[in-house]
Amino acid sequence: MSQPSLTATAAPLTEIWRGTLLESLHLGHAVVCNGAGEVVQGWGDPATLIYPRSSCKMLQALPLLTSGAAARYGLTSEQLALACASHNAARIHVDRVRDWLDQLDLGAGDLRCGAQMPRDTEVLHALIKSDDSPCQIHNNCSGKHAGFLTLAQHLGAGPDYVESDHPVQQACRAAFEDSTGEDSPTYGIDGCSAPNFACTVTGLARAMGRFASAHRRSGREDEAAVALRSAMAAHPELVAGEGRACTALMRDMGGKVAVKTGAEGVFVAILPEQELGIALKVVDGATRAAECAIAALLVRLGALDKNSPSAKAYLNAPITNWNGIHCGEMRPAAELLARA
Repeated sequence: MSQPSLTATAAPLTEIWRGTLLESLHLGHAVVCNGAGEVVQGWGDPATLIYPRSSCKMLQALPLLTSGAAARYGLTSEQLALACASHNAARIHVDRVRDWLDQLDLGAGDLRCGAQMPRDTEVLHALIKSDDSPCQIHNNCSGKHAGFLTLAQHLGAGPDYVESDHPVQQACRAAFEDSTGEDSPTYGIDGCSAPNFACTVTGLARAMGRFASAHRRSGREDEAAVALRSAMAAHPELVAGEGRACTALMRDMGGKVAVKTGAEGVFVAILPEQELGIALKVVDGATRAAECAIAALLVRLGALDKNSPSAKAYLNAPITNWNGIHCGEMRPAAELLARA
């Protein structure tokens, strides 16, 4: 599978206006797939090969359920949401991850995700005031890694679960390729040290479409997909946290849609009522552009009210200077909002 230039076939996704001038333009690729894996709408080149980064955590969590590990350990919907999370390391996140590790008779040292400064201000200030250092539980991926450890224990596998040939990662790759409908041609090492398998933007949207339509099927993988998407939508504060687009968007959609960001401008959405999946990649990796674009597509598909707080925050976000003067705004490209 060859990779064309990221920019050669990219489409405008997000515009930055200052005064009457278009100051910056974010290009990218976006795809909407139905439950059958068919491309319903697309912008740019749907065949562009990408790393999904953290947007595919729900795919990495599938073996946690399909293996029987989640049932064996009695995992709750909160733990399933954390397994799919890129969290702020607020108290609600780190306390739950600690409890999960206690349940496994493990500790922070068993995680392989690396220590990370918490994004949550309260926890960050507490660390600074106590002259303490962050640990691996503060990593935004610690919930996913707690899930990996649960699966490793269930399989009786070794502790180095981030190695690409480890049974945990082999199970993740199989679930990823089955969901995307593609054989992944390569992988990169993610920020949390786990392999991140590549796929096309279409493959990622196809996986989200399968999650969105999973309630129509009765297979083990489909039951797992329903459980994971439901956990994410039911606990938006655990998937990301306060001040984050994932949490704000899911709250405003009333638990009907699951969305997930990924590093370097990736964003996905699972729309069960419409039985549609969305995947997008902003070429320059800008998070601001990905947040704007996903909000626009959710409005376009009727999942997000254009007058909701999150739509107003991300669709036409005002750009102000240090004096609070309104200087411009961030807008989705017109093609994203226009109804098909």
